[in-house]
Amino acid sequence: MNRKNYQRMLEQTLMKIKAATDAGGAVPTLLLHSCCAPCSSYVLEYLSEYFRITVFYYNPNIYPQQEYAMRVGEQQEFIRRFPAKYPISFIEGAYDTQRFYEMAKGMEEVPEGGERCFRCYELRLREAGELACARNFDYFTTTLSISPLKNADKLNEIGMRIGEELGVTYLQSDFKKKNGYKRSTELSKEYGMYRQDYCGCVYSYRERHQ
Repeated sequence: MNRKNYQRMLEQTLMKIKAATDAGGAVPTLLLHSCCAPCSSYVLEYLSEYFRITVFYYNPNIYPQQEYAMRVGEQQEFIRRFPAKYPISFIEGAYDTQRFYEMAKGMEEVPEGGERCFRCYELRLREAGELACARNFDYFTTTLSISPLKNADKLNEIGMRIGEELGVTYLQSDFKKKNGYKRSTELSKEYGMYRQDYCGCVYSYRERHQ
């Protein structure tokens, strides 16, 4: 089975957008779900040439609360400092940890990268999709695919399904391609960012620190 080349698909979309805006069309809007500032760094550098971006920080999986506060603050600071072509807006979603734990119930012992993670993708992407739909964004997507540990096929499958259900376009992507992850580490160093050593939830924290 041939895997989809999401990077090529993204490049084709961006070429169409550039042609339309060069011809005088409006710059499209993008709601970008961000998992953290380091992962968002390359994605914002890449996509801010083509979109008016609003970063949506919705991560009820983050543990503990002090870690959440540190990560959201880092995200806001990066947006403030980053010299984007178009101004980048920011929305913080609810830190509703109970919603995450209800979703994870019965899957507490599932290894990192398995079904619990896929459900977590869906939880966050659905919240992003619903907000994108409610506020009439042209596109929505997530930074999650930049991580070598995240399943881009699953992310795109879930994002496309949610987009079709809600009537808003999911921007297919695999941001780790074209050295995206490497560039994110470079930008993290350049901006002096805090880079966490675990994905975010209590289960990944335990796996990392056991």
